[in-house]
Amino acid sequence: MSDPIVTTTEGAVRGHVTDTAHVFLDIPYAAPPLGPARFDVSTPHQPWSGVRDATRPGPTAPQPGRDFGKLDMSPYFGPGWVHGADYLTVSVWAPAQASNSPVMVFVHGGGYVSGSNRAPLYDGKAFARDGVVLVTVNYRIGIPGFLDLPGAPANRGMLDIVAALRWVRRNVAAFGGDPDNVTLFGQSAGATIVGGLLALPEGRNLFHRAIVQSGSGTGAFSPEQAARVTRAAADTLGIKPTATDFAEIPDERLVALVPELTGIDLRTETSADPLAGLSPFGLVLDTQPADAVAAGASAEVTLIVGTNTEEANLYLAPQHDSAATSEDAVYATAAGVDTDPKARVARYRARHPQASLTELQSTLLGDALFGTGSRRLAEAHAALGASPTYTYEFDWQSTALDGRLGAAHTVELPFVFDRLDLPPLHGSRGLLGPAEPPKALAARMHGAWVRFAHTGDPGWTPSHAHRFTGQE
Repeated sequence: MSDPIVTTTEGAVRGHVTDTAHVFLDIPYAAPPLGPARFDVSTPHQPWSGVRDATRPGPTAPQPGRDFGKLDMSPYFGPGWVHGADYLTVSVWAPAQASNSPVMVFVHGGGYVSGSNRAPLYDGKAFARDGVVLVTVNYRIGIPGFLDLPGAPANRGMLDIVAALRWVRRNVAAFGGDPDNVTLFGQSAGATIVGGLLALPEGRNLFHRAIVQSGSGTGAFSPEQAARVTRAAADTLGIKPTATDFAEIPDERLVALVPELTGIDLRTETSADPLAGLSPFGLVLDTQPADAVAAGASAEVTLIVGTNTEEANLYLAPQHDSAATSEDAVYATAAGVDTDPKARVARYRARHPQASLTELQSTLLGDALFGTGSRRLAEAHAALGASPTYTYEFDWQSTALDGRLGAAHTVELPFVFDRLDLPPLHGSRGLLGPAEPPKALAARMHGAWVRFAHTGDPGWTPSHAHRFTGQE
């Protein structure tokens, strides 16, 4: 079978054929963000002549390496920084006979500083197999994507997703997709970006359904918090905190700077640190997405919001050999997200009287990062009543790290993408652990996402949170 060729608005691309899909990798949706353009709104890519090769993966956004101790997160983060200027790209998996098929656009996570659509988990063959055109997106991360700079637009990484959605609007029909049936979904930082796009006027009419997987509707920094990070970055580099000065710094130095900025105290008199010190970068907004949604933003978008039962285990379990933690560690976690840590710990102890210290610490951190903000976003959208709001909880327990990982952050992704067959996910260091994961759960969860893309109904009632446990 000959390689498929599709003509986009910028030029023709040649993909390749698999047993379930026509695959097109590394298609530019915007111009390379070089020099001063690293800190500006992305612009359209220049047209090319001839047929562009879209059979091989391309470069990724500049990013530092990530270490999760004894847990192998390579399926999630992918190859890291693959150098090359033309990294604002999408990859497309389309059914072989696609015609007016539903479209899903995925925004990867990685704490706003890492990740790419080259991560093995995001192979879209299962979506194409089930009649969906899947588009995965690279976007600016770290300092180019999210450092708040005078003289530069805020949230440039999120605006890249807007540019990618506009590319989808212009081009997805050529791949067999329906531009009037687009589901935007993301996980972790990508999910919070999806929540931000629900509140962003520029995103209106570019997607019709949305899924927020382990994100937060209250995860944005205030301008005051973002300014602290900007000052620290500029002081470390010895430059003024302006887009003009940062444009003179090479990517290599900006990437090396990212770990140096972790740990800045971003608590203010009115705001906790929404990322609990895990990342110095994120959305910067005057109004949290949940509050914008409560005021009516994106009321017409059908929404799924969900979290994992033990989200924070990802950040705690890989660093410790023992399942035990200390009273001091619990209070330190509470102090990172609340100006009154004693009161917060007391509230959580009252709610979870049987919890161990380890479980209490994980619950405190998981709620601060994902749980509370996800609930607020879902409640705000549901209160509007204009379109359905579906919620879920993922509760399957990974056996990784001697069983300590559990239903942690990211563990649902192999089930959503139906990628349980990926070898690095298995074994004591793999995200799924050494025990055999339930294939039936992958069929159900992936099937729910596909059904939502096709019909707007994932298969459960909006008034009841669905549990993905592996025991259904």
